[in-house]
Amino acid sequence: FFFVATRVSSAQACVAMAKGAGKIKRSEDVVTREYTIHLKKLLHGIGFKKRAPRAVKEVKAFAKKMMGTDDVRVDTKLNKFLWSQGIKAVPGRVRVRLARKRNDDEEATDKLYTLCTHVVVERHQYKGLQTVNVDE
Repeated sequence: FFFVATRVSSAQACVAMAKGAGKIKRSEDVVTREYTIHLKKLLHGIGFKKRAPRAVKEVKAFAKKMMGTDDVRVDTKLNKFLWSQGIKAVPGRVRVRLARKRNDDEEATDKLYTLCTHVVVERHQYKGLQTVNVDE
């Protein structure tokens, strides 16, 4: 393999930056998607008394990674589902709807936040479900 070094003049660099400035950041769009989170994989090796609290943290981390927002809010129904079988018997998978929304608070630091809600799926019916864009 050969490495070829090329020099870029400052004028070319300015043109390249100007072209890039017109790009739209995808993380600034308002969008809603449905995902399946495999909790069993994420909670493997976690002690019994920490499983349900850790599941909530893992859902928040997943939402932050997928939607690119620091502010993640978990709906009460999703929280109830994660805790439905007690602290140690967390459901193996959960289907969530992640909605990236605009923050209406003036004093909020972030312009967008992510709302995580539970999508009810019949038991053992997660097979074959894909990530889906949802139209609101």
